[in-house]
Amino acid sequence: NPNMKSPILHTMLASYEKLYGVKPSVTAIHAGLECGIIGRNYPGMDMISFGPTIKYPHSPDERVNIPTVAKFYEFLLATLKAL
Repeated sequence: NPNMKSPILHTMLASYEKLYGVKPSVTAIHAGLECGIIGRNYPGMDMISFGPTIKYPHSPDERVNIPTVAKFYEFLLATLKAL
């Protein structure tokens, strides 16, 4: 279950559902290097790492799924407008 005490998560869930008509899948994964670094320097900061679908990250075969870039951008804009 997502931590609903997170204001940014609540905003992003609402933005996603409004845009796409479905609830997004929310998972915790071992990723988000930037969130780890920022969180260490600003303990308690509310943040989420999200982005387009990337396969084989940090390897010579790293690829981004191009259609997910446009969806990510649209979602980012909707979230920023909602904030």
